[in-house]
Amino acid sequence: MDANELKKRTKLFALRVLKLAAALPLTIEGKIIKGQLVRAGTSVGANYRAACRGRSRVEFIAKLGVVVEEADESAYWLELIIEGAFLKESRVKPLLDEANELTKIMVSSRISASKKVRANRKLAIGNRK
Repeated sequence: MDANELKKRTKLFALRVLKLAAALPLTIEGKIIKGQLVRAGTSVGANYRAACRGRSRVEFIAKLGVVVEEADESAYWLELIIEGAFLKESRVKPLLDEANELTKIMVSSRISASKKVRANRKLAIGNRK
């Protein structure tokens, strides 16, 4: 999956989060969860786009760390919705699966990018000798 496909996927995730959040009950609990879920869920795509515009590979890695945190936080709020029975599990589970999948993809990307940075540093050090 390339960066453009991942940008589309994270944007679709944000749209799905917004639609699910709109269905939450208008209770105090529902409003709190809605706000937290919307912030985390929409942040995934926004921060991924920012990572792609990073000025360096190190900045890319740092911003991917934020994306991982936001995707994982989204999963937390979705789990809370299921476990608190705020919405039917069948409605929330596909979005929870996507949050977990995005988390895994971003962790993997961050690890790969970090390995490249370390390898490049070793090359640079080796070339100075």
